[in-house]
Amino acid sequence: MEKFIPYQKLSKKKKRELDRKRRGTWGNLNPVTRTPANSKAYQRQKARKWNREDFPTVPLFFHSFA
Repeated sequence: MEKFIPYQKLSKKKKRELDRKRRGTWGNLNPVTRTPANSKAYQRQKARKWNREDFPTVPLFFHSFA
């Protein structure tokens, strides 16, 4: 039987080994906290897309009867 040594007095190598054993897995859960995008914030991507869709790409021809 091994002698009990407090965690603080263990060597760095032993602490790492012990930590790795204790550490579990998150499985399918991602631990990163996610927040929804602020709906009131200005979105450059959306503005750029709106600009392209708003103007027709086909040239307009004006015919004057004068």
